[in-house]
Amino acid sequence: RIIDVVTSAFVLLLGFPIGLLVAVAIKMESRGPVFYRQERMGRDGEPFKIVKFRSMRKDAEQGGAQWARKKDPRVTKVGFILRKLHIDEFPQAINVRKGEMSLVGPRPERPVFVERLSKEIPLYRRRLKVRPGITGWAQVKHKYDESIEDVRKKVEYDLYYIENMSLRMDFKI
Repeated sequence: RIIDVVTSAFVLLLGFPIGLLVAVAIKMESRGPVFYRQERMGRDGEPFKIVKFRSMRKDAEQGGAQWARKKDPRVTKVGFILRKLHIDEFPQAINVRKGEMSLVGPRPERPVFVERLSKEIPLYRRRLKVRPGITGWAQVKHKYDESIEDVRKKVEYDLYYIENMSLRMDFKI
C-alpha cells in the first residue's frame, strides 16, 4: 500500500502537465466532460467510481452497457491515441491514492458484467477478494478481450496472480 500511495502521488504530480494537454485535446475534439467516471466493483464487491480520461463519444453507452471492442467506432480520434498509449488510464492514480485500487491487481469490472460473468465463469467472483489494479498479470499475459473465451483465460491469469501475490511479482508485472 505504501508503494501504491507514493507511486500514485508521484504519477499525479509529474503527470499533471500531460494531463492538462490531454484535457485540452479532449475538449477541442468533442463535447462532454474530460473525465469519465463509471461504477466498478472493487475489493469484496465494494462499488467505486473509476476515473479515466474520456476516450469515447459522450453518448457512447446510450443503448446500455457494452464492452469496448478492438476497433470501436465510439472511440474518438484523441481517444484512440489515449488508448493506444494507455494515457486514458492515468487518472486511475486518483483511485489508487484513495485506496479503491492498487497499481497491480485484477482489472475492476462493472457490476452488470460481474453478475453476468459470475454465472458463466466458475470462480469469477474470487477476483473480488483483492484490491483491483490499473494493470495485472492477465493484461500482461493475454490480449484484449474479444470473446468470452478471452475473459475465461484472463480469469485464470487473475486467479494465478491472487494465489501468488508478492512484491516481486508486482515488480515483474
